[in-house]
Amino acid sequence: MTTIPRTDLDVFPLNLGGNTFGWTSDRSTSFVVLDAFTEAGGNFVDTADVYSVWGEGHTGGESETVLGEWLAARGVRDDVVVATKVGSLPRRPGLGRENVVQALEESLRRLGTDRIDLYYAHRDDESVPVAEQAATFDELVRSGKVRAVGLSNYSPQRLREWFETAEREHLTVPVAIQPEYNLVGRRSYEQDLAPLVREFGVAVFPYFGLASGFLTGKYRTAADLEGRARGGAAGAYLNAQGLAVVEALVDVAEARGTEPTTVALAWLLAQGVTAPIASASRPDQVPALIAAPGLALTAEEVEVLDRASQPFA
Repeated sequence: MTTIPRTDLDVFPLNLGGNTFGWTSDRSTSFVVLDAFTEAGGNFVDTADVYSVWGEGHTGGESETVLGEWLAARGVRDDVVVATKVGSLPRRPGLGRENVVQALEESLRRLGTDRIDLYYAHRDDESVPVAEQAATFDELVRSGKVRAVGLSNYSPQRLREWFETAEREHLTVPVAIQPEYNLVGRRSYEQDLAPLVREFGVAVFPYFGLASGFLTGKYRTAADLEGRARGGAAGAYLNAQGLAVVEALVDVAEARGTEPTTVALAWLLAQGVTAPIASASRPDQVPALIAAPGLALTAEEVEVLDRASQPFA
C-alpha cells in the first residue's frame, strides 16, 4: 500500500479503472471484476460522471451507478478509495462553481455515498479562472463531501498556477494529477509534467496505462482490431514503432513468466508513478493487473523497454 501525499488515504498501487462498468462489462460482470480486484488486495477505483456517455443509449453516470450499487451490495464503502471526476459530462459541462456543486451531489447519489475520496477536475475549463476553480474545490473539501482534490488533463502552466494559488491563498492543495502516460505515450508527461510532480510532491495516477489495450499484446494486425469496442483507439499505435514496443514487452514478459500487461504497468511503477490506472472488462483480466506492483523490473529490463519506446519519449 502507498499513502497519497497530504492525506491519510492508503491505496494499492494499481488503480482499477471504472470506464468499463456498464459499458463493455455489464452490471453483473462489473460486480465480479470488482470482487476479483478487492479479493486480490485492491482498494482503489477510478470513475467519472461522464462514463460511459459514449455508449449506445447511454447518458453518462452508468459507471458511477454500477460502482455505487456494488459498494452497497458488498457493504465495503469504508474499505474502498473512490475517485471520480467532474467537468466532462455533456449535461454538466465545465468547472463553474454552481455546475461543480450540483455535479458533485449527483455523483454522490449515484455512488450511494456521503463523500468522494479523490475528486478530480476532469479537464481544464479555461473560461473559469484557476483561482475560482481552486476556491470551488476548496469549498467542497471544507464541506466534508470531498476528502482530496486531483487534476486531470491540465496544461503545465495551469497546473502550476493552481498549485501556487492554492498555497498562496491557503486553499486545498491538489494531491494528485491524472495524466496520459504509457510506453507509447511518454513525451508529454516526462518532459512537461514530471518536473511539476517533483516540485509540488503530488501523486501520479496515469490513465491509458495500457494504451487502450495495445500494450497487452493482443493487437498485432488490423484484423485483431475488428469487433473490439476499444480497438479503434489501440489502432493508432499499430505501426512499426508501436509493434517494436510490444515485441520488447513480450520478450521481457516471457523471460519473467508473466504477461505483457503486467510488464507495461510495472514499467510505469518503475518510473515512479504512484498507481497506474488500468481497467478490466472480465474477471480473468484482473490477475495480470494486480500482479504489476509485485513485479520489480531489473535495470536491464527497464533499459530494454526505454530503448524500444524511445521514439515516443
